[in-house]
Amino acid sequence: MASNVLSPELKRMINRARQAEANAAVTEARATAAHYDPERHEIVVEFTNGSRLSIPTNQIQGLEGAPRNTLAEVEVSPSGASLHWETLDVDLSVSALVAGVFGTRAWMAELGRRGGQVTSEAKAKAARENGRKGGRPRNITPSPKGG
Repeated sequence: MASNVLSPELKRMINRARQAEANAAVTEARATAAHYDPERHEIVVEFTNGSRLSIPTNQIQGLEGAPRNTLAEVEVSPSGASLHWETLDVDLSVSALVAGVFGTRAWMAELGRRGGQVTSEAKAKAARENGRKGGRPRNITPSPKGG
C-alpha cells in the first residue's frame, strides 16, 4: 500500500526548489505580459518592474516569417520566465531575450553576418577613407618574447 507521506529527502528537495524559484523571481527578468505589434512587426514584452522590451520578429529564431495571427498567440508562462507559441512550438527564455539572445549560437551568428552586410553612407565613407590610406589596416601580431 502506497504511503501519502513524503520522505524527508523529498521534502528537502521541494523546499530547495521553492527557494530557488523565489530567488529567481527576484533576480531574473520576469514578464507580466507579451503581445505582437502588427504595425511594427515586433514582440513586446512587459516586465514586473514596468519596463518594456520590443524585438523585431524577424530577429527571433522560430518567429521569422510566421503568420501575424500565429504571432499574436504568444503566452507568458505562469512564472513569467518564458514566452510560448503553441502553434509554432516555440519557447523563449525571457532572461535570454533581455540579454539579447534571440536563438541558438548559429542563429545569432547568422544575424551578425546579415548585419555586417548592411550598407550605409557612413560605412561607405569609412571604406573610402580606408582605401585612400591603402586599405584596411593589417593585423599586427606581436612577436613572441625572447626570440
